[in-house]
Amino acid sequence: MNFQMIHSNRNILDLNKSLTFYQEALGFVEKRRKEGPDGSFILVYLEGKGSPYQLELTWLKDRKEPYQLGDNEIHLAVRTDDYQAAHTLHEKLGCICYENPEMGIYFIHDPDGYWIEILPANS
Repeated sequence: MNFQMIHSNRNILDLNKSLTFYQEALGFVEKRRKEGPDGSFILVYLEGKGSPYQLELTWLKDRKEPYQLGDNEIHLAVRTDDYQAAHTLHEKLGCICYENPEMGIYFIHDPDGYWIEILPANS
């Protein structure tokens, strides 16, 4: 029996704001979308260049309050081929929330507060 990772989910409050963030900060592009027949939800599947693994953004029409992320110890991790350029971009976007120079990594946060670990190519 074999299993393959397909996608992870993030529930978000503002679909357009999140789509813009993931495109600008990580270069993720929309691969497909599913909308509820009654308009109650939209699922958007994003993919990064060179990886079939997807991030599913779930927007719920009736959700108005921010999601409770707890201690936010759960995160996504992405690897970049140009760590310094990525760091410069994320500084410009103002989304760096934690840096660990000793480990050679840092974290950014999306519009809903989810953390994303940024790793250099050689990690």
